[in-house]
Amino acid sequence: MNRIHIEARSDWVAQVEGLGFKFHSIGGCYWNEAACYVFTEAEIDLLDDVTAELHQMCLSAVDHVVASGQYGRLAIPEWCHSRIEASWRSGEPSLYGRFDLCLDPTGTPRLLEYNADTPTSVYEASVIQWQWLKEQYPKHDQFNSIHEKLIERWRVVARGAPTFHFSSIGSCEEDFLTTEYLRGTAEQAGVATRYLPVEQVGWSESARCFVDMNDKPITHWFKLYPWEWLISDEFGRMLPESSINLVEPWWKMILSNKGILAILWELFPNHPNLIPSYFTSSRLANGYVRKPLLSREGANISMVHGKIITSSPGDYGKEGWVFQESVMLPEFDGNHAVIGSWIVGDQPAGIGIREDDTPITRDTSRFVPHYFI
Repeated sequence: MNRIHIEARSDWVAQVEGLGFKFHSIGGCYWNEAACYVFTEAEIDLLDDVTAELHQMCLSAVDHVVASGQYGRLAIPEWCHSRIEASWRSGEPSLYGRFDLCLDPTGTPRLLEYNADTPTSVYEASVIQWQWLKEQYPKHDQFNSIHEKLIERWRVVARGAPTFHFSSIGSCEEDFLTTEYLRGTAEQAGVATRYLPVEQVGWSESARCFVDMNDKPITHWFKLYPWEWLISDEFGRMLPESSINLVEPWWKMILSNKGILAILWELFPNHPNLIPSYFTSSRLANGYVRKPLLSREGANISMVHGKIITSSPGDYGKEGWVFQESVMLPEFDGNHAVIGSWIVGDQPAGIGIREDDTPITRDTSRFVPHYFI
């Protein structure tokens, strides 16, 4: 893995906006094609293999939590437990997930965390960097079959749904465009869809089901809206009563919780692709990263080496913490790089790279494209 400086396309803004990518400059510079990361084919093969293995380990961890009833360690409310168990045991399908990986000094990918519930950066990783590759490095390749695999997976996930509603927070442009992209992949798979801002999802007392603005039942629902927000909302308690099919399914509530890092370490101690993680800091005397169980976009994360050396603000932490051994991200000219490795269904599908001036990856951290030789 190497970072090189290159010349951005003179018309890159017009190019990406032509693909609907409107949030390319959030934080001042989000999409950055004045640089790129270069991999060897062997490195890409390793990322593919590690992603597949981590996915299987995570499925084993879900089975372990369900079988042992360890929901309390993840601060999951009791009223959700039976629905999670039913979702897991009936095999409700998952669409995607993203493993955030760092390469250690030996080149071994290690799991920082698993973004199992929200699809942040999937559009950039799937479409935008692919267009960049075709224009800038057409003779090379990219670890990227995300788009094709999403279309294929929707044929499993939709399960003959008459209409699949897609929702995000209506006022958030990034979430809306990401949701619209995923809705497009579903339509390419032959699924009938409809967009509905999450604020407009209603509840019918008479029919005892969720409905859209036309009082039509919502039977299948994609939500770019975290599980922990959903179950804490006013109508969240109605979810177990309804027969609504959700993407991501109930059991992903286990994997979208950072406590899964500690459970994975318990189940697979000393695994080369994991980082020592615990529910207390007592076993990490040489420094650690403290993460809230439900943090999003780098919020409330602290790096501690005797004292807090860096931290990020936010509203999380009341739910509890997980403590992970401090592992430094690979740094290139002051840029700390994280590899987001996508799983679609049960298949590794590609990577996207985010970088920041600090070791904490945030919502405004830059997205930098890649290719491999």
